[in-house]
Amino acid sequence: MATIRPFKGLRVAPALAPRVATPPYDTLSGTEARELAEGKPYSFLLIDRPDIEFPDNYDPYDETVYTLGRENLDRFMGNKTFIQDSQPCFYLYRLTMNGRKQTGLVALTSVEEYDNGIVKKHEHTRPEKVKDRANHIIACRAQVSPVLSTFKQDPTIAEIFRKISASKSVVDFRSDDDVNHEFWVVNDIETIKALIEAFAKLPLLYIADGHHRCEAASDVARQMRDENPRHTGDEPYNYFLNGLFADSGLHIMPYNRVIRDTNGLTPEALLERVKEKFDLKLSSVAVAPTKPHQFGLYCEKQWYLLNAKEGSFDANHHTKSIDAAILADNLISPVLGIHNQRTDKRIDFVGGIRGTAELVRLVDSGDFSLAFSLYPTSIEQLLRVADAGEVMPPKSTWFEPKLRSGLIVHLLAE
Repeated sequence: MATIRPFKGLRVAPALAPRVATPPYDTLSGTEARELAEGKPYSFLLIDRPDIEFPDNYDPYDETVYTLGRENLDRFMGNKTFIQDSQPCFYLYRLTMNGRKQTGLVALTSVEEYDNGIVKKHEHTRPEKVKDRANHIIACRAQVSPVLSTFKQDPTIAEIFRKISASKSVVDFRSDDDVNHEFWVVNDIETIKALIEAFAKLPLLYIADGHHRCEAASDVARQMRDENPRHTGDEPYNYFLNGLFADSGLHIMPYNRVIRDTNGLTPEALLERVKEKFDLKLSSVAVAPTKPHQFGLYCEKQWYLLNAKEGSFDANHHTKSIDAAILADNLISPVLGIHNQRTDKRIDFVGGIRGTAELVRLVDSGDFSLAFSLYPTSIEQLLRVADAGEVMPPKSTWFEPKLRSGLIVHLLAE
C-alpha cells in the first residue's frame, strides 16, 4: 500500500505566489539562479539556493550557506510571505502548459516505504548532492521543495481530484515560462479520508523527478531517529514532501547531450565511426527526432539524422532499449571515450524545453564540439525499468512542466 499523510503546510500567501515561486533548485546553474533572483526580495531561491547570495568562489556547501537559507525562511515566515495552516491538509496542484493539464496531490509520503521499495526509484544518486540537500533540510528544519512522483492511473483518485478542482483555487498565476499554476487547500475531513483510502489501495508509487531529495530525506530521518530516544515513527522527519501525479498526465521531453571534444577524432573519422552502428544522412534542418531510436547529431555547423541499425541494441531489454542507453553503448562510450556520464566533465545535458537551438548555440560557441538530440523516453519505459528493479540511463527523462518551488513547505517541527 502507498501511505500518504496530510500536514500543516507552510504555504505562500496567495497574492505573493507569482513573486515567490521559482523553478526547482537543481534545474538552474548558479549563474542562472543569481540572474533570476536579482532584485527580487521575495524569490524562493533565497531559501532554496542561498549560495547565490555569496561570491562565485565561495564554497556552496559551507555551513554558513545553509544557515542563511534558514534565516531567509524565518524572514519569509515573519513578514507573512508564508502562512501555516492550523490543521493537517492535503494540497491539489494543477499545471497547464500549452493547453495540457496535469493535476496532482501534494502530500507527505513515507521515508520507510521509500527505503523498502514501495516508493520506487529508477536512478542512482550522487553522494555530494544528497549531502547538500540533507544539510539544507537539517539547517532549515524543513523540506522546502516537493519531489515529483507518479502512480498508475486510478479512476477513484481522478474523480476526487475532479471534485476538488471544481471549486475555486486559492492560488492561480502564470509563471514566466507561460505555465499556469493552480493550488487548492484540501481541509475537508471526509475528502482527506477518501484520499488516504484511495492511495492505500495503490501497490506502488514511482519517483519521477527528485531522487536526491528523497535520499536526503531518508538520510535525515535516520540521523534524527538515532538522535531521538523517544522516536515513535510518527514524527514529521519520517515523511517527505511529494507531488503525486497520475502517469497518464505526465509529459516527458527529450534530454539532449553536448560533448566538449571528439576524443581526438577528426570530423570525418568521427562520422565513419558513427556509421558502424547508425544509418547516417545529412539534414538541411535541425533534427528533433520523431520516433524512438532516432537521433540528431550537430557538428561543424552541420546536422545529421541518425537511425540505430537493427541488431545494434537489445530491443527486448528494459534499459538497453532506451535511446539514452543506445547512444551511450554504441557511440558515447566506445567512440567518444565517455564511460561514466554521471562524473565525466566532457559531457553535459540539456533539457528538451530549451530546444535544438540551444544545442546549436552551445556548439557554435566553441565550448562544445558536438551535440546529440534524442527522442523522449516514455513514462511506460520508466515504469517498466522501476518495476524490474533496474536503473535508467543517466539523464534520460526531462519532465515538463516542472513543479514550482515556494508554493508549499513541510516544516519538520509543525
